Amino acid sequence: MELGVRVVEINQFENRIGMEIPLFLADVSAEFPSPASDYVEKTLDLNEHLIKHPAATFFVRVAGNSLIDSGIHSGDILIVDKSLEPGQSSLVVAVINGDFTMKRIKKEGNRFFLMPENPKYKPIDVAGDMQVEIWGVVTYVIHKAQ
Repeated sequence: MELGVRVVEINQFENRIGMEIPLFLADVSAEFPSPASDYVEKTLDLNEHLIKHPAATFFVRVAGNSLIDSGIHSGDILIVDKSLEPGQSSLVVAVINGDFTMKRIKKEGNRFFLMPENPKYKPIDVAGDMQVEIWGVVTYVIHKAQ
């Protein structure tokens, strides 16, 4: 069974320094910017915005392309919250027979699948003696724009 996306690095969240970054409250256009929006009205702390449960939050770097259709690329960093209960369509980090992977949950009746988002990969039908643990729910994906 090919898992596709795999976890290559796990780091626990550690809020050592609160860093506030300027937040522009005016709309940002993709066209020529207005000189009137050249001001900052407040700041945004990304830790406060992205991390809801610090003790249960981890950063995971992934490799592979089985979730490419959902915008997750090899090398991306995921913010994973282990305290959240996964639901239908949750993007999760799972451990399957001892190997970490990332997939989207799909439930059909009493059947449970871990779905890739790349047609080159097959869904994983979680059944029988397969050992599966949902390790955490992905809350944010961080990757370079280019």
